[in-house]
Amino acid sequence: MPKVLVKVKWGKETYPGVEVNTEEEPVLFKAQIFALTGVQPDRQKVVCKGVTLRDDTWGNFKLSNNAIVLVMGSKEEDVPAAPVEQTKFVEDMNESELASALDLPEGLINLGNTCYMNATVQCLKTVPELKNALLNYNKSSGGGTAGELTSALSDTMSALEGGGAGACAGAAARLLGALHATAPRFAERSPGGGLAQQDASECWTEIVRALQQRLPAAPGTSSDRSSVIEQYFGGTLDVELVCTEAEEPPTRSTESFLQLSCFISQDVKYLQSGLRSKMSEQITKMSQTLGRDAIYTKTSKISRLPAYLTLQFVRFYYKEKESINAKILKDVKFPLELDVYELCSPELQERLTPMRNKFKELEDATVESSLSSQNKNRGDSRKLVQNKRIMPYWLENDVGSNNSGYYRLQAVLTHRGRSSSSGHYVAWVAKGDSWLRCDDDTVTPVTEEEVLKLSGGGDWHCAYLLLYGPKILTVPEEEEPPAMEVTEEPSGDPPTALA
Repeated sequence: MPKVLVKVKWGKETYPGVEVNTEEEPVLFKAQIFALTGVQPDRQKVVCKGVTLRDDTWGNFKLSNNAIVLVMGSKEEDVPAAPVEQTKFVEDMNESELASALDLPEGLINLGNTCYMNATVQCLKTVPELKNALLNYNKSSGGGTAGELTSALSDTMSALEGGGAGACAGAAARLLGALHATAPRFAERSPGGGLAQQDASECWTEIVRALQQRLPAAPGTSSDRSSVIEQYFGGTLDVELVCTEAEEPPTRSTESFLQLSCFISQDVKYLQSGLRSKMSEQITKMSQTLGRDAIYTKTSKISRLPAYLTLQFVRFYYKEKESINAKILKDVKFPLELDVYELCSPELQERLTPMRNKFKELEDATVESSLSSQNKNRGDSRKLVQNKRIMPYWLENDVGSNNSGYYRLQAVLTHRGRSSSSGHYVAWVAKGDSWLRCDDDTVTPVTEEEVLKLSGGGDWHCAYLLLYGPKILTVPEEEEPPAMEVTEEPSGDPPTALA
């Protein structure tokens, strides 16, 4: 009988009809208790018939229908209050008080080395098209383990949108169970018996793969891509292989990608140079002309840019002597605004040029207006206040693409530690013009300068995954976007260009 209904008693409170699945980890039951009582799992003592529940195994903790489960432990906020409430300044607030005062979004509780999952979810949540698709997901559509994972992530997104700490804890527990069912390796145990730390990049890949199967593209969009993931995260590469040891005709092909890699070598100091080096590399493959393995130059050019560009710093490598995925701590700088025009194929560059010109025109106009306003001593500054409208960021007939090559950083997933199987993962996400640090269930504001310091070089948090979104162009509402047309003036004057 894996599923039973029990009564949970905590102090004077009784919660009847709590469903427990003993085929799942005990920590998931503790997350349910947290959702009910607000007592953090690490502060809980759970007892039934004199037996205390462990985190790693049910052991002799036997449950039957209508069994009474006693919970001992207090919420962190259950501390005697001072007799007189005093004014508290932001600088003097702790993280919990700061989150309440600033109306910060919810975090996700750590269920025992689940920071890798929490950080991944917080980063993906910054993509509005993906979040909306999940919120509208039909949870009764089936789909096996991929469907269960998508449904659990949908519940998690709903909880993060304002469900409160209890709802977030319950949703995180369901998401962890679905992740374990989809990829059992994430349910591995450490030597101490608790859940083992996992690689956030592998978690990201597993979740995105499930969403790719279960989230169809929005109806009515002109893109020929079948899923939301392929539409907004998917790109293509034009690849050319040239043999350096024999006269062979070049081999050309097309490859798809959901993320690009930045390999870290001694010479790589900036993200752009790491991406550039990966676009032209030497590989070994079988040569039909020579009848043996030969060296080929592989050149890749991006032929389709996704709206949201995922970039991975390849920071871990397998160290045989210690049998661990050791970490490269090298400092590699990344920008808040990224331009990937040089990585694109000539054909795509041509298609990106019109929107890039509009960005340049707006930049020049802004500078000119600023100078004009200063020269007029603010006399006509009110004329500069205009309604703005947002220009599409995608290419015609390809909703979900990027039409300029310009990106803006919107999420950073970091790792602190020396190997992928240990340490701690944190999400740093943009919210409007500000940034937030999502460290499990603790969310605090940070500055852009703090985010840029995540480039590595020491034992502090190092950027592992970057998520860039499209740079948005806004123009005055009365400005029209059609192509330039030339008309002859009847007076015989030079032709006038009409925008």
